[in-house]
Formats: sequence, structure tokens, C-alpha cells
Amino acid sequence: MKIHKIKNIILFAFLAILLNGCTETYPLLTNTYEEIIVVEATLTNELKNQEIKITKTSRFEDDGIEPETGAKVVVKDDQNNEYLFEENAGTYKSQTAFAAAPDRQYTLEITTKDRKIYQSTPQTLTAVNPIESVVPSLATNKNNETGIQINVNSYDENKSSKYYRYEYEETYKIVAPRWNSLKIIATGPQTVALINNDPSTRICYSTQKSSDIILVNTNNQTEDRVNLPIRFIQEDNYIIGHRYSILVKQYIENLEAYTFHRILRDIAGSSSILSPKQPGLLSGNIKCISDSNTKVIGFFDVASYSETRIFFNYNDFFPAKPAPYFNTCEDIPFLFCFAGEGCEGETMIYNINRNLMTYIGNSALNYRLVDAECGDCTSFSSNIIPSFWTE
Repeated sequence: MKIHKIKNIILFAFLAILLNGCTETYPLLTNTYEEIIVVEATLTNELKNQEIKITKTSRFEDDGIEPETGAKVVVKDDQNNEYLFEENAGTYKSQTAFAAAPDRQYTLEITTKDRKIYQSTPQTLTAVNPIESVVPSLATNKNNETGIQINVNSYDENKSSKYYRYEYEETYKIVAPRWNSLKIIATGPQTVALINNDPSTRICYSTQKSSDIILVNTNNQTEDRVNLPIRFIQEDNYIIGHRYSILVKQYIENLEAYTFHRILRDIAGSSSILSPKQPGLLSGNIKCISDSNTKVIGFFDVASYSETRIFFNYNDFFPAKPAPYFNTCEDIPFLFCFAGEGCEGETMIYNINRNLMTYIGNSALNYRLVDAECGDCTSFSSNIIPSFWTE
């Protein structure tokens, strides 16, 4: 749930209503501001340390998101069990691992350091229905671009799931296309030397998380079946240039949670706050029970969860094509001298000292360098192999 990404949009909506009818340019500064806590909480049937994120709304001119610190956070069930959460790196994590169980009601309670008490309505675990499969295939998108289409499939023969939310994490292998066994270093203001390069700068791994709210509703279908195109990657995108993995996460929600996320998605995706499209009121299931005038944004969701990870290589689908690069990686020549026409020694040393370029080759004083990411993948990625990675 990416609530914090749209809360400034919500504040802008309030501002836009006040300014309705104005035609002159208006500076986007927050003249009136009400601090509201924002709660991101999805409890699942995974046995793990559950996480809850609590932040504050921000002004347009603010940088970053401020967490709500010093809160007491507890999840209670209808069997008198309590699960305490403690602050950990900007989030609240349960002190013990637990999983949401069927036929139990769970309630979230938050007491902030200013002694305001927030409470959710009771929520129960939704139908448990694991992902059937995640399938990559060669495809062409609506723009007639060739690439890999990744679909997630799910099916509930009992027709009890209906409301699905998806997220994904993609991890991909990067091989520096112009890596060299030699590395150039500056040994003085006007001198350089070649040394053996570190092999660990050649292969890296990067991970990105989905940012969109991805929803599926099968309520109007004859079957409770999902066949969702969750990700399309063009064939010239370097992230699939070697080996690629995607972890697809499925949450089955109730109608109330699905409606909340649908409105949240529509607000975040609206091209204009003044558009005739009216996504609806963002009303969650959390209230301040100690002060009815205090507002809160968020939803406490108890959802069944499943995940599936797949891997594929670029040559599985494009065996005759070279791997796409993230950069043209062209050689950039430097004349290594410091006096006279065409001398570029100072510029070359500047780029070397700041790790902006890497060595390719040289002939006497004529050096060839490339952008750092072409010869050293650690300049923008990590060379640590993920624990789940397989070749």
C-alpha cells in the first residue's frame, strides 16, 4: 500500500477546491496545513514479523516523509491475544513472528506520543488462494513494441477470493559491457598508473519494487479466475539483458479494502485534480477514538498472501540478439598532456579521481575511457549476490 506517495496529492485537492475559479498562476505552497498521521498496515497469513508503517502528511515544499515516532502499536484479536510492535528503522515491527489465522478478528490500535488513540474496525483473514503461476512470453504491446509479457494466473474454484491486489519485485543481473582487467588511477597531479582491476566490479544485481496499485476484481466474471498482464519489458531494456527474476506478490482483500485501494489508485493516477473524473472519498477503517475531530488516513488490511518467483535469461527469448546495454558505452579519447593545444590531462585526472570514467586502452599518451557504469557496475548497482539468486 503506497499511501505516502499520494498524500500530497490529497492535500493539493483540498487546496484546488479552495482556489476553484482562479485563473492566475498560483505558487504551490501550503498556506494551510493540518498534520495527519498516515497508516500503512497489511497483516497477512505469513509467519513473520509483521510490519506497520506510520508517517505524517507533508507540505508541498517539504523534502521527504516524516515518520511518526514514539507510538505504541498493538494488534489484538478476539481470543485476547495481543501482538506488540516496536520501532525499527522507520517502521513498526511485531516483537514476535505471527500469522493471521482464519476465523479470528484482528484490530489495530495506535497510541501516539501526544496520547491520541487510533483504532481500526475488526478485520478477518480473507480466503486463502495461492498464485497458480507466473508466466513470461514473447509478445507485442499496444505500441507495436516487441518484448516480454509477464502474466500472473490465479483461480479459486470456490469463487470466494474475488478481490486481488498485486505487487512485484524485479531483480536483474548486470554485466558491465566494457569491463577491463586493468584500472587506471591517478598517482599524482599529472601522473597516472595502470593496476589490476577488481573482478567484483564486473557483475552486479539490482532490485526494483513496483510502485503502482495493481488491482483485479473478478466479481463480474463467470469464474473467479485471474490472468493479469502484470509487467511488460521491451526487448531493448537492459534489465533483461542477461538474467532476470520477478517475485510476484498476491494479496486477497475484502470488498472494503479493495474499494479503499481502488480510490487511492484513481486519485494517484488522475491526470488533473480538476478533471471531471471523481474517484470518490478516501475513507479508511481507522478512526481516532480519543478525539473525533482528529483525522487519519489509512487502512488496516488483513489479507491472505502468496508469492511466486520466476527466472529467465535474455537468450531464452532472443537467442540471436546481443544483450542490450544501458548506455552507448562509446570510447572517449583523451590526450594525456598538460601544456599545448589539445591537452586534456587535467580533465582526464578529474574524471578518474571522481570515478566518473573507467579505462579501456591507450597508445602512448592517447587514452580511451568510457563512462563509469560501462566498466564498473558498482558505480550504480550492488555486487552482492541476492540470497535467492540461482543461475
